[in-house]
Amino acid sequence: MPVLPAAFSSAAVSRLALANAVANGLIVVTGGAVRLTGSGLGCPTWPRCTSDSFVATSELAGHGAIEFGNRLLTFVLAAVAVATVVAVWRSPRRDLRRLAVLTFLGIPAQALLGGVTVLTGLNPWTVAAHFLVSAVLVALATTLWLRSREPGVGRPLLRRPFVLLTWGIAAVTASVLVVGTIVTGSGPHSGDVDENDVPTGNRIGIDTELVSQLHADVVFLLIGLTVALLVALYATDSPDRVRRAARDLLVVQLAQGVVGYVQYFTDLPIALVLLHMLGAVLITAFTARLVWSVRGPASELPLSAPSEPAAATR
Repeated sequence: MPVLPAAFSSAAVSRLALANAVANGLIVVTGGAVRLTGSGLGCPTWPRCTSDSFVATSELAGHGAIEFGNRLLTFVLAAVAVATVVAVWRSPRRDLRRLAVLTFLGIPAQALLGGVTVLTGLNPWTVAAHFLVSAVLVALATTLWLRSREPGVGRPLLRRPFVLLTWGIAAVTASVLVVGTIVTGSGPHSGDVDENDVPTGNRIGIDTELVSQLHADVVFLLIGLTVALLVALYATDSPDRVRRAARDLLVVQLAQGVVGYVQYFTDLPIALVLLHMLGAVLITAFTARLVWSVRGPASELPLSAPSEPAAATR
C-alpha cells in the first residue's frame, strides 16, 4: 500500500490544483460533445448504463460509447479532486481547504444532477443546470489554483468602486452563461435526436431569435463593462496583475463573441458550437482570475490614497 507523504509542498498542491481546474473544464467540453451528437440518452438509464449493465453495450452503438465515455471521465475528475483535497489537507495551506472541499463536493452533486437529467429524458432545464454547476466548479477550481501559487490572500489592491466593478463583471458573466443555456435549449442542438439522428431542436419552446438577441445584448454589456474597467485601470496606474487579468479577459470575450456570431450566421455547425462551449469555459476561468487579481498576496499591502507614493505600488 503506498505511503502518503507527511506533507505536500506548495508546488505539488499547485500542480494538483491546476490538474483539477483543467479536468473541470475538459468535462464541460466533453459533455457538450455528448449533447451535440445527440448521445445524452446513449445510456438510457442511471446509475447503470442499461437496466442490465453498468457499461455501454454493442446494441447502444456510438451514442452509448460517447455517453459512457463521458461518465467515465467523471471518475477521473473525482480522483483528481480527491487528490487535491488530500494534498491541501496535508500541506500548510489551511486557507485552501474550503475551496478544495467545495470543488470536490460539486462532483457528486453533478453526478446526481446528471442522473436526474437522464431519468427525466434530458429535460432542457436540468441540462442547463448541469452546465451551470460545471461553470461554478470551473470558477472555484481556477481560484483554488491561482491562490495556491501565492502564500495567502492579502488586502484589496484597488479602491472599492473598482472592486465592485469586477464583481459586476462576474455577475454579468453569470447572466451571459444563464441566457446562453436558454439559447441552447431553444436551438437545434438542445440535445434530442429522432430515429434518424436528426436534431429535434427547440425543447424549451422560447423564440430562438428573441432569446439570441437578449444573449447578444448581455454580451455587449459585459464587454462594455470590461472595457470601462480596463480604461479605468490604466488611467489610475493600477497594479499590473489586475490590468493583465482585465486585458486577457477582454481578449477572450471578443474571441468568444466572434465565434458566437459566426456560428449563428452559419447555421450552428457542431464544430463551432463546441468551440463556443470551450470559450464559455475560458471566459469563466478568466473572470475568476479577474476577481482573484484584485487582492494581493498576503505579503502585499493595499493601495493608499492617490496622493501618496504607495498608490503606484504594484
